[in-house]
Amino acid sequence: MNESLAVNNSFAAPVAGEALPWMEADSPEHNGSLELSTAPLDFPINPWDIMLCMSGTVIACENAIVVAIIFYTPTLRTPMFVLIGSLATADLLAGMGLILNFVFQYVISSETISLITVGFLVASFTASISSLLAITVDRYFSLYNALTYFSEKTLQYVHLMLLGTWGVSLFLGLLPVLGWNCLDDPASCSIVRPLTRSNVTLLAISFFVIFVLMLTLYFKICKIVCHHAHQIALQQHFFATSHYVATKKGVSTLAIILGTFGASWLPFAIYCLVGEKEYPSVYTYATLLPATYNSMINPIIYAYRNTEIQRSLYVLLCGCFQTNKSYRSRSPSEV
Repeated sequence: MNESLAVNNSFAAPVAGEALPWMEADSPEHNGSLELSTAPLDFPINPWDIMLCMSGTVIACENAIVVAIIFYTPTLRTPMFVLIGSLATADLLAGMGLILNFVFQYVISSETISLITVGFLVASFTASISSLLAITVDRYFSLYNALTYFSEKTLQYVHLMLLGTWGVSLFLGLLPVLGWNCLDDPASCSIVRPLTRSNVTLLAISFFVIFVLMLTLYFKICKIVCHHAHQIALQQHFFATSHYVATKKGVSTLAIILGTFGASWLPFAIYCLVGEKEYPSVYTYATLLPATYNSMINPIIYAYRNTEIQRSLYVLLCGCFQTNKSYRSRSPSEV
């Protein structure tokens, strides 16, 4: 959630009336935080920025396909796919933000544009993480209230979750633009300039809250699955085990999601709390780059492994895919 980027990772103290120039990384005045420059930057290009731009390009391409599939497939209008579409949209915007950040860093230099880019990235990655939580909540209720899950009330509940998710994300993204930044007070800068230390701390704490909520829901889902397994073991002569197998598959997928999510974001979130702006910027880059990989992996876990999305992808790309195989609507626990 602390995914906002600043673009220049080394600078010298500015002289009144002059723009911020590039300085070597070993300069005494070097600031370890990523920074938004106010002047056009000279080559060579920072290789970390190139990797972030490449990551953003892959993220944008992957999620653009998912968004197109869900948008142009009328059958994919269930709560599950609405949430997946929200996640793909957030990741698509995050990928575009990484690309724009690179372009504005090396082509157009402006404090206003830089602040907008930072806010855009904060909002996008916050929406991505929040959408993961919404999907986890949806999967929990699909198991806890299986009999009433496919109802109009569920869709309304999903829309409320999405409204809250994007509303909070937009609010957090606007904070740097509306003045919560360190451009006028360099001493308050965090490891990601121009975000202040208090802003980054808020984002990191919010991430940990979401992560704990996801772990709690995952634990409850596991308990439900164990209860299902016990019932099936007692009544295996009367009930097929297909539902349990599908549910177990969903829980395994959720475990992969949580593992990927934690491995991607935890290092950066922890470093946001303990890091100082004087630390070498390589530490920020080294923890931020893996965080972007979560948005790269999300469409693989949520979308491309789904049979219905696979079929829609064939139809979208080929236009001539024919099949007599029927596809039933599945619950989130089966994805």
